[in-house]
Amino acid sequence: MSELTFEQMLEESLKTIRNGEVVDGTVIDVKPDEIILNIGYKADGIITRSEYTNEANVDLTTIVSVGDTMSAKVLKVNDGEGQVLLTYKRLAAEKGNERLKEAFENKEVLKATVAQILGGGLSVVVGEARVFIPASLVSDVYEKDLNKYQGQEIEFVISEFNPRRNRIIGDRRQLLVAEKAELQKALFEKIQVGDTVTGVVKNVTDFGAFIDLGGVDGLLHISEMSWGRVENPKKVFKVGEEVKVLVKDINDTKVALSLKFPESNPWVNAAEKYAVGNEVTGKVARMTDFGAFVELAPGVDALLHVSQISRAHVEKPSDALSVGQEITAKVVELNEADKKISLSMKALEPVAAEPVVEEAAEEVAEEAVAEAAEETAE
Repeated sequence: MSELTFEQMLEESLKTIRNGEVVDGTVIDVKPDEIILNIGYKADGIITRSEYTNEANVDLTTIVSVGDTMSAKVLKVNDGEGQVLLTYKRLAAEKGNERLKEAFENKEVLKATVAQILGGGLSVVVGEARVFIPASLVSDVYEKDLNKYQGQEIEFVISEFNPRRNRIIGDRRQLLVAEKAELQKALFEKIQVGDTVTGVVKNVTDFGAFIDLGGVDGLLHISEMSWGRVENPKKVFKVGEEVKVLVKDINDTKVALSLKFPESNPWVNAAEKYAVGNEVTGKVARMTDFGAFVELAPGVDALLHVSQISRAHVEKPSDALSVGQEITAKVVELNEADKKISLSMKALEPVAAEPVVEEAAEEVAEEAVAEAAEETAE
């Protein structure tokens, strides 16, 4: 039997490879756009940038170093130049799909960084395997702008796994719904009507503000924002602001809130402060045809009837008063039960002197007429 040459023995000592085979190798050189691996074969393996990652224009020298070991999949045993063309990203995607399949079957919660914002949702990557999260499954509330999720790490579950049809769907919404349900349960176990709680302003509308109490959104209606009058909630509250509120009512999962704390009720000392006969000072808040409403304190309005503005005749309140004007008046009526107070400015005006001279003259004239009548009768 003939002896083998050194080259033949060397070639036989090297392994054989086939397309689709997974090989291990050591990085012997790295360029910005390709990686060269020693895979224990007669030719080196090449991984181009496009076969390493889906990211465009990435510099491979910033990711891989000489001496690193890695696994790759054979695309072509001979790329036409005597080198083996390898792919890293496709092998990683296959492994990623296996990972996703396992997570799908076990309903496992995954965590990944949002790689791309698409028209209808988010794209995340798990081991080079892409998962699409539709906009409707991103949150438990409507999200108008998804850009805030770019680069953010989020948790989700796989709700649909069909790699053949390129449908691997993630769901973040069900996690948020479940988390909120737990928070709601915990919150309702510890709060009750009359409690003072701290929350964060989540949204402000024309009719009120929604306060996040920690898993439950309570409504602070405009009528409960102050003992006084609030014209525009958006001028009073800002989203993200922390507030202390009173739990006014709980109805199933709905919580009504208030800022009308009992200790700050301006009507508490009304009997003493606004007793009939007291002089009070306030500002004209608004006017009607029949009178003006005067704010004596936040939440305490009193009626100054047009007939009580002055001893002189006043046709309509705006002829004598203006909104914002400060006036002093006398309390002429107090109804604590209905929270009604009536005022009079007229009561504080001095009474005009009586026309004594004219009345005396009239009496003299009447007496003279009477005497003349008697004389005639005689």
